Amino acid sequence: QLVESGGGSVQAGGSLNVSCAASGDTYSTYCMGWFCQAPGKEREGVAAFYIGDGTQFYADSVKGRFTIVQEGVNMMYLQMNNLKLEDAAMYYCAAGLLCTKSTLGVPGRYNNWGQGTQVTVS
Repeated sequence: QLVESGGGSVQAGGSLNVSCAASGDTYSTYCMGWFCQAPGKEREGVAAFYIGDGTQFYADSVKGRFTIVQEGVNMMYLQMNNLKLEDAAMYYCAAGLLCTKSTLGVPGRYNNWGQGTQVTVS
């Protein structure tokens, strides 16, 4: 089970951290990541990492602004700085069994999803 928290409202240029707490079977997971989905748009990868060797993925739009952090096997964070209006979306935490290092940002490779946390930027 994955549970996100920490979403909220922030002004453009501000910062926000979102958290993901994992429980249950966390050992049958190859990758974990953050995805976002804005109204009318498809879900897309924001940041992710491959558990085996720590390989990371960042969407081009967030490179240099967002940082994904893993803490043990049960916690994951997304630190978001210099937020832009276009970052506003529902953010989902996900864990995957089918992902590879080259597909870290592909939603279809993830089989376990949280309920999402809303990030609003104004």
